Amino acid sequence: MLLVGELINSSRKKIEQAIKDQDVNYIQEIAKEQFENGADYIDVNAGTFVGQEGSYMNWLVNTVQETVDAPCCIDSPDPQVVEDAMKLHKGIPMVNSISLEKERFDALMPVVSGNDCKVIALCMSDEGMPETADDRVAIAEDLVNKLVQKNVPIENIYVDPLVQPISTNDNYGKEFLSAIEQIMTKLPGVHTMCGLSNISYGLPHRALMNQAFMIMAISKGLDGAIVNPLDKRMMASITAAETLAGRDTFCMNYLDAYRNGKLEL
Repeated sequence: MLLVGELINSSRKKIEQAIKDQDVNYIQEIAKEQFENGADYIDVNAGTFVGQEGSYMNWLVNTVQETVDAPCCIDSPDPQVVEDAMKLHKGIPMVNSISLEKERFDALMPVVSGNDCKVIALCMSDEGMPETADDRVAIAEDLVNKLVQKNVPIENIYVDPLVQPISTNDNYGKEFLSAIEQIMTKLPGVHTMCGLSNISYGLPHRALMNQAFMIMAISKGLDGAIVNPLDKRMMASITAAETLAGRDTFCMNYLDAYRNGKLEL
């Protein structure tokens, strides 16, 4: 499973202050901790800085890549910010994100088309948030086809069917899970990705709900997630679920995690 560390996001107050202060040590410490605890990509987001997002994003990319041997997930809806950050980036970046919304698609498509990058593709259209699995799958099929036609390799596409709070609709959990299963079946070669913590919004013991939902999503084929790698229970749940889903030859990853104390809760 490909894991994106979510913690370097300016919507978090400590991160926002560290970006303002250009606190290299703090940002690099967070990046290093995430990488050492299993993040394959480090998400970088400076979206709260209106008018300064581009310069701060470039600073984040340089600062993170100075200390960890990991690519960044460039998290911005602004195509110019993404393009400029990609020029500085070492290795293969991930772009978070593109959607079927015409304005957003048309703006970002020239940036990702033909470039060697991974792309998170949101199941969102101009009609709004999808309600059902069928809605999500229809958007995914259209979006993936358009990306492939524009020279984005299918193996670089990570479809995000969008998690919505179960507290607002009893069906949101099962509709999302069904969408994951259908997308992985109907679109061979594509990957799936999500930030699943929204499922528990408004509920007590959110961590418990998030862990259970992650296990269920992996069983349906989810092979990418935006998570907090410092959450030991979540990371242990992912390791166990991947093993139970048959993605861990001879349980080697599970045993390695055990030997390294990563299953201690």
